[in-house]
Amino acid sequence: MAERENIGALAIHFTAGIAAGALLLRLPVDPYSLSGGLFLLLASLVAIVLKTRRTALIFPAFLLCGTFCYLTTSLAGSAETTLLERWTAGAAQRLRSYIDSIPFPTGTTAPLLKAFLTGDRSGLSRETVQVFRSSGASHLLALSGLHMGILYLILSRLLWPIGNSLAARRFRYAAILLAAGFFTLMTGASPSIVRAFLFIVLNETARMTGRTRNPLRVLASALLIQLILSPGVILSVGFQLSYLAMAGIFLLYPHLEKWYPDGGKFDPVRRIWQAAALSISCQAFTGPLAWYRFHTFPTYFLLTNLLAMPLTSLLMGTAVATIALRSIGLCPGFLIQATDFLCSGLVWILGIIASM
Repeated sequence: MAERENIGALAIHFTAGIAAGALLLRLPVDPYSLSGGLFLLLASLVAIVLKTRRTALIFPAFLLCGTFCYLTTSLAGSAETTLLERWTAGAAQRLRSYIDSIPFPTGTTAPLLKAFLTGDRSGLSRETVQVFRSSGASHLLALSGLHMGILYLILSRLLWPIGNSLAARRFRYAAILLAAGFFTLMTGASPSIVRAFLFIVLNETARMTGRTRNPLRVLASALLIQLILSPGVILSVGFQLSYLAMAGIFLLYPHLEKWYPDGGKFDPVRRIWQAAALSISCQAFTGPLAWYRFHTFPTYFLLTNLLAMPLTSLLMGTAVATIALRSIGLCPGFLIQATDFLCSGLVWILGIIASM
């Protein structure tokens, strides 16, 4: 069996085991006795695998392991806040205060940037939140892998000019992982942010070691690692939507993207189709779950994503530049004006879509 199929099968069985554990806890049984019996069964199966070397038994072993992990984690007490978590939370608060100190002409800009960069939506007005919700752009306000991905692209492009020597690649690798890890902790390590962080770690590690970066292998590996570290996250809607969206991108998007052949030259219409295909792929996989959990479906999701996504990416780029340059006293006034203009433009476009 190919390596990609192995990791995929392991991830599927482990995920199924965790889901089974969540269901078992709803039954009228003693969870301690259930965990003990499951441990004995798992230990017996592992002993058989080690003795007979039957690789086919590894998959049911991972299924039982997933169930055992979920049960034992649910019985454990909540962990205390670590010094690192307190420090990153303080850094997030300082960043929010610094964003508030920037003299943006429009009152909506600072609260929106705090939502995009720190996950704090407390400063947004009820009208602004309703505009995002009605236009189908609520995912932009909910800090997710999308925001991490945009910041990752910005940082990668900033570091690319340092070259491709071994020392440069090592520095780039360390800088990206440290920055991504800090952002993950600073924003509260939501399930979708952790998923994006694991994607970055796996992709950058593969790049650093010269290994082939297979998207489905990365998806399965990230899923397996995240569930091992936090089995209870499987009940999070954000976790479910995040992995479904990535599954849509990896499984459906390549087929949709081929419907418009590559002519070998720059084609604006093809770029539009690529963006539309990406949006359709995500929505096809996440739409049913969103409808089931929230009883809503964004009617104009395609129009929203085609217009709002590029603008959001540009806005976050100018916002990061504004914050970085202003912190060293080199931020020109026009950059602050540009960030404010992009923010107002985003809200204005979404307002038009919401009124349709």
